[in-house]
Amino acid sequence: MESHNNPVKIFSGTSSLYLAEQIAAKYGKALGKVSFTRFSDGEFQTAYEESVRGSDLFIIQSTFPPTENLFELLLMIDAAKRASARHIIAVIPYMGFARQDRKDKPRVAIGAKLVANLLQAAGVTRIMTMDLHADQIQGFFDVPVDHLYSSSIFIPHIQELNLTNLTIAAPDMGGSKRANAYAKYLDAGMAICYKERKVANKVDKMTLIGSVEGRDVILIDDIIDTAGTITMAADMIMDRGAKSIRAFCTHPVLSGKAYERIENSKITELVVTDTIPLKQQSSKIKVLTVADLFADVVSKVHNYESISSSFIC
Repeated sequence: MESHNNPVKIFSGTSSLYLAEQIAAKYGKALGKVSFTRFSDGEFQTAYEESVRGSDLFIIQSTFPPTENLFELLLMIDAAKRASARHIIAVIPYMGFARQDRKDKPRVAIGAKLVANLLQAAGVTRIMTMDLHADQIQGFFDVPVDHLYSSSIFIPHIQELNLTNLTIAAPDMGGSKRANAYAKYLDAGMAICYKERKVANKVDKMTLIGSVEGRDVILIDDIIDTAGTITMAADMIMDRGAKSIRAFCTHPVLSGKAYERIENSKITELVVTDTIPLKQQSSKIKVLTVADLFADVVSKVHNYESISSSFIC
């Protein structure tokens, strides 16, 4: 796949090794060798065990909690810079702190901007990520950002379900743009759930905009965290007369009582990607891999090809 003299080298942080191995295999290269040393006080060090001089170096690491995953990525970027890598591309399937993209109340940090600053200070020359919580986070970076969408993975799966009376629903107002894009592409109906929150991770009230009676409904979202919103929306939609309810969420954070809520909800199936590994298995959860998509875009970026064909909507 390499069309010029700068070799591609693919490395992985410890949190995304399961995914990096698949991406490297799809690309057609073995993962590069990197060592991870932890000292007795908890401090750790990363080191490349092979030369990366002059290479186009792709570092795969999602930055879900703990924050050590982010700091490990920063150390790997810094080590690559000091080892004279030609380009350093951080492949971050799930970018943590992306929900902190603005000041929504006084005296709070903008975590997403801080992460962007840290990555650039470490020496990254390009970012590759998927389904940022807010599109404008791309503007926090002064290096190119390849923002991929799970729609290219989810839509073919939705089409395989052969649902003739399909309605796409957003679990909150913030997801209405995403749901609208799916609805237009699939020529489906659309509904929106409106939620009110007094504190984070807890929905106090929810109402439905649109008709779902007799419809096969699919909820679309970028992140499923505690699963409170999505399960409340699913149960409400079924109570309004929907025929079936499924949820498609890119990043399965699934914290707190998420698995319990999903099992006890009226959701038929929750479809997620492997940007974050599941903490436990569930008969209701189906995982689709992003490895093929990322391997394809890695190849296109290295060969200076357009990545537009990797997008569906």
